[in-house]
Amino acid sequence: MTVRLPSLRRALCAALSFALAGASLAQDAPAAAPALTAVKAAHWIDAESGRMRGPVVVIVRGERIAEVRDGGAAPAGARLIDLGDATLLPGLIDVHVHLTSDPTTGTGNYYQDALTLGVVDDAVIAPTLAKRTLDAGFTTVRNVGAPGYVDVALRNAIDRGLIPGPRMLVATVPIGSTGGHADDDTGFSSDISFAGPSGVADGVDAVRARVREDVKRGADVIKFMASAGVLSNETSVGAPQYSQAEMDAIVDEAHRWGKKVAAHAHGAEAINMAIRAGVDSVEHCSFIDAEGLKLAKARGTYLDFDVYNDDYILAEYAKLGTPPAQIAKEKLVGRTQRENFRKAVQAGEKMAFATDAGVYPHGWNARQFAKMVEWGMTPMQAIQSATWNAADLLGWRDRVGAIKPGLYADLVAVKGDPLKDIRTLEHVDFVMKGGHVDKADGVAR
Repeated sequence: MTVRLPSLRRALCAALSFALAGASLAQDAPAAAPALTAVKAAHWIDAESGRMRGPVVVIVRGERIAEVRDGGAAPAGARLIDLGDATLLPGLIDVHVHLTSDPTTGTGNYYQDALTLGVVDDAVIAPTLAKRTLDAGFTTVRNVGAPGYVDVALRNAIDRGLIPGPRMLVATVPIGSTGGHADDDTGFSSDISFAGPSGVADGVDAVRARVREDVKRGADVIKFMASAGVLSNETSVGAPQYSQAEMDAIVDEAHRWGKKVAAHAHGAEAINMAIRAGVDSVEHCSFIDAEGLKLAKARGTYLDFDVYNDDYILAEYAKLGTPPAQIAKEKLVGRTQRENFRKAVQAGEKMAFATDAGVYPHGWNARQFAKMVEWGMTPMQAIQSATWNAADLLGWRDRVGAIKPGLYADLVAVKGDPLKDIRTLEHVDFVMKGGHVDKADGVAR
């Protein structure tokens, strides 16, 4: 049969009309509500108030918490996850990790790693390290430095649901001075130069430009080296490596772009300079003095002490061929840092849970809780440092850090009472991130 063109046009128009009508009906029809999940446990930690509470049913709709019921039954038709006598907590937060490195994933030799492994190797292992972190109950992390913008790609892949891992805020390439803690060439022959993006910048204009470059490449937070460090080849462990004007410029530029700033600082002078510059957190804080504690308290600066990894470095790093000078620097830092951690707790400083995981194996993050309790925190203070307080530092209290309606359904559960034995948190049995169960070992589902 021959179809005349006008008839064909009419047929096409009719088909289009039906399609548009169907699309309109589909748009007008109410979207199906996300399925409900009810997570039930005998105990739960209210991180916002700092209280252990009784039976709870957390009702999850999609990726968010819809309701928190003190006891009672699950809603009709909801999928029930009954955790029995477990203790339910908000997903844990570590504000200082490096998901592109781990001492167990290299060749076992410091110089061989430095000269034969590169950014592609870092990218290959990063998803494994992210999964270990999530399985340990850490559903959110701040990754404060990575080579070649690998952390940006890792964050984006996790956000797109391509690989499992924690929520990430990333710092991209840390900023530091020539010859300082961020300068990979330090300590090697002048004939050796490491390729790839570098955070080395000197002078006010140059550090401003470096902040802008990190923001351009996807940084959520800016990290800079206010002082020398331990696991690098400069002689000092804590001397300032930027002038006050340079630190001021870094912080001013970062805040101009709406980014918070984390300052690596071991030495007292560098800590005080960084706080005066207006940083949002100081990392390590090893030799903080009375003036630093006073400044931080007055300005609301977070102090992030990594008080576990000294044990691992002194036990394992010599076996990896780490230069003896670096291990000697760690011996200067370890106990003093812990003693100053105690002083910070007693002074009522704002403190967040920060492990420097990557210096020791990922997935071991929770081992730091016991050290924090040993050196002055109550178990609840330690838990709050990794939940409600950490969320405050990140600027994410509207997303994570507590079990409350509207926040992401990031939940972890352990057998036993972490307020009686904080090491319970080293063995997480259940992990939910954004309403999705990522781990359920030995619990009812």
